[in-house]
Amino acid sequence: MARVTLKGNPVETYGELPEVGQPAPGFRLVDGDLNDVTLETYKGKRKILSIVPSLDTPTCAVSTRKFNEKAAAKADTVVLVISADLPFAQKRFCSTEGIDNVIPLSMMRSKNFAKDYGTLITDGPLAGVATRAVLTLDANDKVLYAELVGEIADEPDYDAALAALE
Repeated sequence: MARVTLKGNPVETYGELPEVGQPAPGFRLVDGDLNDVTLETYKGKRKILSIVPSLDTPTCAVSTRKFNEKAAAKADTVVLVISADLPFAQKRFCSTEGIDNVIPLSMMRSKNFAKDYGTLITDGPLAGVATRAVLTLDANDKVLYAELVGEIADEPDYDAALAALE
C-alpha cells in the first residue's frame, strides 16, 4: 500500500508501483474500438504508461496534452494513457483536443491493472480509480522509470520519464 494525497487529504492505494529494473506486470485493457489489448500488443516498443484518474479532470487533460507533444518525436515509443474513463469518452477527448500521439486505454472491464500496478485508490472520493503515476518501459518491458505522483492534483515529472528513454 502506498499513500498519496488528494488536495492535501491522505488517500491509500492497493499495492506498490513496480520497481525500476523489474519486469512490468502484464495487463488487459480496452482500446477505443472496444478491443482488449495487452502489454504484448506493444511488444518491441518502448512504452510510457501515463496512468491518470480521468481525462475529464484538469491535471489529467494537461498531462495527456504534454505527453502528446513531448513524446511525438521519440522513435519506437508509444505513450499509453490509462484511465477509468470509458473508451468513448477517451476518444472524444482526444478528438476534441487534437491528440494523436498517445493511445488512450480504459480499465472499464477490470480494475486488475490498477491493482497490479499499485495505483488503485482504495478510499476517499476517488476510490475505485487509479491515482496518477508514470512508468517508462524499455522494448522488453523492463521498468526504466517509475513515479507515483504524491499529490494526485500535481503533474508528473515529464522530463524524467522521457529521459529514461535515452
